[in-house]
Amino acid sequence: MRLLAACFLYVFLTLNPALATAQNRIALVIGMSEYATVVELTNTISDARGISNTLTKIGFQVTTLENSSGADLRAALDDFAFRSETADLALIYFAGHGVEVQGENYLIPVDANVKSNRDVQRQAVSLKEMLAAVDGARTMRIVILDSCRDNPFGDELNTAQLNETTAALAQTRSAGGGGLAAPSPDRGTLVSFAARDGERALDGIGNNSPFALALMGNLTKPGLEISLMFRQVRDQVLSETGNLQEPHTYGSLSGTPFYIAGSAGEESLVQNADLRLAWSDIRPEHESQLASLASQGDTRSMIGLAYIRLNSNDKRYAPVKAAELLTTASEAGSPEAQFELAQLYEIGLGVAQDVPRAMELYHQAAAQDYPDALNDLGFIYYQGGQGIPADKAKALEYFQRAADLRQPQAMFNVAALIDDGVLPGKGPDDAARYLYQSLRTGSEQVYEILRDRPSMFKTETRKALQVKLAEFNFYSGAIDGDFGSGTQRGIRAAYGLSE
Repeated sequence: MRLLAACFLYVFLTLNPALATAQNRIALVIGMSEYATVVELTNTISDARGISNTLTKIGFQVTTLENSSGADLRAALDDFAFRSETADLALIYFAGHGVEVQGENYLIPVDANVKSNRDVQRQAVSLKEMLAAVDGARTMRIVILDSCRDNPFGDELNTAQLNETTAALAQTRSAGGGGLAAPSPDRGTLVSFAARDGERALDGIGNNSPFALALMGNLTKPGLEISLMFRQVRDQVLSETGNLQEPHTYGSLSGTPFYIAGSAGEESLVQNADLRLAWSDIRPEHESQLASLASQGDTRSMIGLAYIRLNSNDKRYAPVKAAELLTTASEAGSPEAQFELAQLYEIGLGVAQDVPRAMELYHQAAAQDYPDALNDLGFIYYQGGQGIPADKAKALEYFQRAADLRQPQAMFNVAALIDDGVLPGKGPDDAARYLYQSLRTGSEQVYEILRDRPSMFKTETRKALQVKLAEFNFYSGAIDGDFGSGTQRGIRAAYGLSE
């Protein structure tokens, strides 16, 4: 049996400090001001520079674009997407014009000649493209738009009217009476707008917009969990604009805590792979803020508080309370809460042991495409257990679904099953693709297997992986299936390790 389970019975992987990836946090900061056919904006360049400097100071590798053409912007997004795959956090900040067309959000480069909706759709960069550029990041994915525009002019955008409307609004970052449409990013990705959908984002009367100023002031605060950081930005903008502008976030971050500016002390455990220890690192005053958000129905805050109460080494250890929090979040529809609560029922921690209930919760999380639940169910169905008879066909279905959602262990599992000839219609190229993608997600397990035990895969699969490494310029040697020093260097580079 060479299949990998994601996380059973609270057995957590610990990261080897020697396996630090080369790029932990990266950012693409974009400022657009000097528009060819749309009214120019005053503060967007200074906003972009301020955000770029702020992120650089706290350790980000930052790429900054100013007044870029559409071609240059798309090229930068392609490069950023590739680099994001070995980053813990990938962040894009955009300050400039945006337009909502038929429910889709578009960000306008300076050379765009926009006179109609069709022009916008053809020449602007969509929010979906920006989300795709951060999608590969391993822990956190963030898109921040200091840009809020609706399209109030019907099918045609009238440039003269756009200028008149903008002037009448005391130069806001909205092309009319409303803002950008609310996006629906996938789980694990956060989109932060300078204003709620349908509202305007102010350009500001000084050198920076209110939203950019609030970001610069809060991004640098160490020990501030990311969800609380955006909450403080929101409160500051509301205060400084007299409630005229309310920033808003969409999407749902994963249950992994993250401090953008790093921890407040050297003893921080926030980066520990055991989420019970990671969440227990949070400051007492921030825990009370989480509790407030949880009382308002925020399921991520409930999950974070539950992790704290599952840490048996913490004085706040209270598994019954943890189960209650996870139950509330689970009933609110959180698949992560369903998955974590299933584990409690499986072992009888904080609740009476109830394996059928655990399996029910695993299936609920899987029904929402929660990758870890899919992979674990694949494992259970493959070998049988927990009252479930072995069902190889169903196991393969679960593994495939999890792998297509880039669950690292599932991608390894599918590659192994392809290598064994279990999946009809798939061959070495498919197995290599899954192994490569699993490496890019930062799976330490897969990295160590390919480093130490590559012979568990057949020669043709190993050759196909060499081809895949060569395709992305990680390897230039012979395609012979021999994982010597050259191939191993390619594997390390694909994983994200610096020499």
